[in-house]
Amino acid sequence: QVQLVESGGGLVQAGESLRLSCAASGSIFGLNIMGWYRQAPGKQRELVASITSGSGTNYADSVKGRFTVSRDNAKNTIYLQMNSLKPEDTAVYYCNFKRQWPGAKDYWGQGTQVTVSS
Repeated sequence: QVQLVESGGGLVQAGESLRLSCAASGSIFGLNIMGWYRQAPGKQRELVASITSGSGTNYADSVKGRFTVSRDNAKNTIYLQMNSLKPEDTAVYYCNFKRQWPGAKDYWGQGTQVTVSS
């Protein structure tokens, strides 16, 4: 019902920047939350940043001040601007979509690899 496609990952040096994009398509309507999660090798998937239909945002403590999530409602796209990247940011980054009602289903993109070398 909802399809998500991430792009923008790559290999960068510590201190550099990347901008991830997630384009959503399908039955996108009403109140929803979209977000970025990441999963590093040997680690659980964790929330990086989220943004509501009204552009309210939430960030993991580890990325506050470095990452910015935004959305373009006309394009049904969210972005994650990642500055001052650190090796610990290395992970597969996944886009997520969830409607704002109890028990709503999570939709996931395929993931995009971000690798930060020291």
